Amino acid sequence: MEIPDQDGDHIDVALPSGMRLMWDALELIKQIDADWVEPVGHRMGLAFECANAADVDRVHKRVVDSGFRSKKDPWDAFWGQRYAQLIDPDGNVVDLFAPR
Repeated sequence: MEIPDQDGDHIDVALPSGMRLMWDALELIKQIDADWVEPVGHRMGLAFECANAADVDRVHKRVVDSGFRSKKDPWDAFWGQRYAQLIDPDGNVVDLFAPR
């Protein structure tokens, strides 16, 4: 996989399949989530792009209604996306996002 040189606190790489792989600097994570603590055991996060802002809300509700936990209900993030966070059965945070 070719990862381009990028300055800043966020790297976003489009894979041939159309999926995107992203990395965020620790400083950005702390800015996004003031309650963040360094993980023990699970040191990764997953994020899934939704079709649109309303879809973030719909998917979040569907997952929570299915019995899974929400870490943070949908909100309009300062970087221009609709965002939500869920917790998977292993305790990993799973993000949902879409442009606002």
